[in-house]
Amino acid sequence: MSSLHSDICEWLGATDSEEDSEALINECVSICQMYNLTAQDLQYKWEALSYGKAQTIVRFTRESAVDMKAQIQREIQAKNASSVSKSAVTTGFARGKLANSAKFVGVNAKGLTGPLKAAARPPKALFGGMASVPVKLEQDFDGPIASSSRVTFVGQKEARQNRAYRYMYETLGERSETLDTQLDGFGELILKHYRDIGQLGHPGVFSEESCVVVGRIVLDAEASGPGVKLNDQSLILEASRAHGDGLRVPLQLAPDLKIRGGFKGLGGVGLFPGAVVALKGRNGGGGYFIASEILAIPPMLASPAPPSNVAASFDMCIACGPFTPDANLDYKPWNTLIRNLKTSKPAVVLLLGPFVDATHTHIRDGMVDETPLDTFKRQFIAPLGDFLSQSPTSTVLLVPSVNDIISDHAVFPQCELDDEFRSDPRIRLLPNPARFSLNGISFAVCSVDVLYHLRKEEYIRRGEEVDSIVCEPGAASDPMSNLSRYVLQQRSFYPIFPVSLDVAHEVNLDVSHSAELRVAESPDDPGPDVMVLPSRLKHFSKVVDNSVVVNPSYLTKGTYATLSYSGQGTGFPKDRISADIAKLT
Repeated sequence: MSSLHSDICEWLGATDSEEDSEALINECVSICQMYNLTAQDLQYKWEALSYGKAQTIVRFTRESAVDMKAQIQREIQAKNASSVSKSAVTTGFARGKLANSAKFVGVNAKGLTGPLKAAARPPKALFGGMASVPVKLEQDFDGPIASSSRVTFVGQKEARQNRAYRYMYETLGERSETLDTQLDGFGELILKHYRDIGQLGHPGVFSEESCVVVGRIVLDAEASGPGVKLNDQSLILEASRAHGDGLRVPLQLAPDLKIRGGFKGLGGVGLFPGAVVALKGRNGGGGYFIASEILAIPPMLASPAPPSNVAASFDMCIACGPFTPDANLDYKPWNTLIRNLKTSKPAVVLLLGPFVDATHTHIRDGMVDETPLDTFKRQFIAPLGDFLSQSPTSTVLLVPSVNDIISDHAVFPQCELDDEFRSDPRIRLLPNPARFSLNGISFAVCSVDVLYHLRKEEYIRRGEEVDSIVCEPGAASDPMSNLSRYVLQQRSFYPIFPVSLDVAHEVNLDVSHSAELRVAESPDDPGPDVMVLPSRLKHFSKVVDNSVVVNPSYLTKGTYATLSYSGQGTGFPKDRISADIAKLT
């Protein structure tokens, strides 16, 4: 019998032979274990509760246990509310709290009341570690609320708490488990697609015969030196624990390399650190695996053709921040765009951060006279409210950036902004990256510049094409299409690992939560109908495999994207979607 059990028996004066007493003792043990109490703690709490109600201490019964649990729960809630309220006043390091902090206000900020409001308002939980205190938010929007939207929005089902994880707490075990799971998933995909390969082999085991292995490309930094990109001499293949004991084996590509199942006309395959590859070859005992053939990762399937329905048609505007040049905080490009929106009245407006950029020189140097939260409300919430009052059936979607100072989640994948940044039910807050659908058309959206990062890291290895797939005319020779294809084939919004040091601050990648970076729920699922990948590279709108890929570039460069979907007609979604790059005028 445990010490806790004995202590409770001693307090209640009961014996184990009595059936009712045993049930009561077990209930008390359960309460103590649930709330981390000793038997003496429970006794004192019951005496205080009993005396407070009846001015006397009565015997503890089964009915008393219900009252006791309710009282303990009330005490915990009151304690949590008090501690969270105090953190809103004293905490200065959380970016979401700093958005309300006077540390970001210039010395000439006269009459500023933002921090005082923040102190008086029950704040949200830090980093998703504690349940938020219910807060009734003030509505800045005074226009009419739409009774119905022109589009049906379906987003991810998980609650925000699941995405607002505590970062900087990942362990090596969690990282390796995540990376292993990714490799094993691709192994199953390769076995399903290439049915004649039998089973996967071990790249580190000596073999006279060729085998097919699946692994991750790793840069041999020691052999190549710092600052050197991927090349033939710096290739290492990392296997999973299930199919290769987690070993890293030096990789050599044969001079007469063949590329099987790739797109016709590419003439080679793109490799980069973190790319998952399937290779056919053998380990001849020389301490390396020599690949004679690369088996291309199969492309994502096309979505089923939606039925013809003219009511499903919609138009859309897509713009990505920064929304103001680095020289000032006037937000002139954004003000020009919002005027265009009030004229065109699209059914959907998709905006990707950063909205209030933490790297902006004025914010970084403290040359501001209001908090970032007030800047966001004044520059975005108020104008969007005016737009929605003029276009009541429109929907606005907001996706943050890791550079957004108004977000308290500065890692990638990144949870959506808190509800305090939304003043209208037609403004939807989405995570980064985000997967959702509009009238049955699936979207995949990410605000990290993955195209530029891939361009910096890619290494093209030429080879002979075998059993190639015919692709769109001209797509094979288009570098932007190939960069977008890496994202689709690797089924990840950010397939690079590890992140290059010179761009690591733009990503802040949390590897253990890489499941949130999946472009589709599983490798076998269809690809997105529309994929939005903003980049500093030249803007474009292209059909890549079975998806329409859009790079609207940055609004400060004077460009954004418009998209329209024709519900009436036949064929796959990519044939009924029209996307164009527009210039600010």
